[in-house]
Amino acid sequence: MTEIIETPKLITVFGGSGFIGRHVVRALAKRGYLIRVATRRPELAGHVQPLGNVGQIQPVQANLRARWSVERAVEGASHVVNLVGILHQSGAQSFEAVQHEGARTVAEAAKAVGARLTHGSAIGADARSPSVYGRTKALGEKAVLETVADAVVVRPSVVFGPEDQFFNRFAGMARFSPVLPLIGGGRTKFQPVFVGNVAEAIARSVDGRVEGGRIYELGGPNVMTFRDCMEEMLEVIDRRRMLAPVPWWIAELKGAVLGLLPNPPLTRDQVILLKSDNVVSQDAETTGRTLQGIGIQPQSTASILPSYLWRYRAAGQFTHRSEA
Repeated sequence: MTEIIETPKLITVFGGSGFIGRHVVRALAKRGYLIRVATRRPELAGHVQPLGNVGQIQPVQANLRARWSVERAVEGASHVVNLVGILHQSGAQSFEAVQHEGARTVAEAAKAVGARLTHGSAIGADARSPSVYGRTKALGEKAVLETVADAVVVRPSVVFGPEDQFFNRFAGMARFSPVLPLIGGGRTKFQPVFVGNVAEAIARSVDGRVEGGRIYELGGPNVMTFRDCMEEMLEVIDRRRMLAPVPWWIAELKGAVLGLLPNPPLTRDQVILLKSDNVVSQDAETTGRTLQGIGIQPQSTASILPSYLWRYRAAGQFTHRSEA
């Protein structure tokens, strides 16, 4: 009797070569899925292929502003994951084009081929947000759920991990600068979440283990102020730096000027977004729309940061740190 071998399911991941995306691709590869990584620059996505077996992961070209490329990228897929997002606008890559209309394009393409959908958003998504980033994230969620009613939407807080742009950025600054800025006095609250936990949540949604038609808020085990984050980071890298509060109006002015750069380290819109706390809502906690609600125990910054921030210590891994 001939054995019937089931063909692995194909998953298309938009933004799969990015920070969160590569961890999602790794989690899916371990489960045996075939993965199509849709990205604007597939020639720069070779780093994702070693995350799976030979031929298991294939980068393809796609641009959310070009509907035909999105439709081509989802052909034959049983599930589509959209992780595309931008922190600042540049030319045609506007918040509206990418995070609102782009999200709608992906949802419509997924619906057309009968694929399920997981959409990556962010805590802070709010149609009434004074931040363009926050408003377009909310509009993207609305477009997705209107198009694919059983889509899974995930909103992480600040995501940390080996390639993050939060702790790494400030740890890099601490190597050369004696002062680190605390925007708005450093009182904004975050709930830093480990990228591996976010990836596992998304992978479980692909497995069909997460109820669709709902928005999940993903946060770590601890709520921390901006100052708390900087103090913990400095402790991990074993450096002493002065933390200088920066008033909101100065931060906005600085963001407006820096925002003119090609790859700005800070924009006015980001400063506006920082005025609101970035934590899991009470409603999400009560209804179980959290990491714990889907069976994932979140890992803390204390357990993960030393594993990758050691390189910012004065002597790297050879720095001797006395025990308290």
